[in-house]
Amino acid sequence: MRVAFLVAPEGVEQSELTEPWRALEHAGHTPVLVSTDPGHIQAFQHLDKGDTFPVDETLADSEPGDFAALVLPGGVANPDFLRLDARAVAFVQSFFRLGKPVAAICHAPWLLVEADVVRARTLTSWPSLRTDIRNAGGNWKDAPVKVCEAAPGALITSRKPDDLKVFCEALLTELARHPDSPAS
Repeated sequence: MRVAFLVAPEGVEQSELTEPWRALEHAGHTPVLVSTDPGHIQAFQHLDKGDTFPVDETLADSEPGDFAALVLPGGVANPDFLRLDARAVAFVQSFFRLGKPVAAICHAPWLLVEADVVRARTLTSWPSLRTDIRNAGGNWKDAPVKVCEAAPGALITSRKPDDLKVFCEALLTELARHPDSPAS
């Protein structure tokens, strides 16, 4: 299955991009790096520059229906940039309208708040987003991973890089529940 990873041109937390990417590849899925601009994105390891990664598709060329799921890696700057981009917000909203799984880690739920898709859902995040999520109508829990099955589609969230193992396991479990996805 093709899985979109939506990231800004810079500011994504590298481990939150690379570890789920590797887990999906290892399980036979096809991760696709989607960004607002073509070229390469600049990842970060906390506040230090990390590696660069080639963009596979831009938002202008991507259709949510072409993917089985969406992964939103964190990093403070990454979701902050994306939540100001109407195309990124609409891209996220489309996955929820289509009932496709969405996985977000660390600060990435800021983009979910902006997309107005957390209302009545239970999720987790980096602790500083707790009030934003509650103010947007979500139910915030401090847990390594939360899987909210509220229709339509599942929302998988985690708090931080230390939770990546359980985050990846939950994402793979959710994808296995939908083996007939049209984006296979």
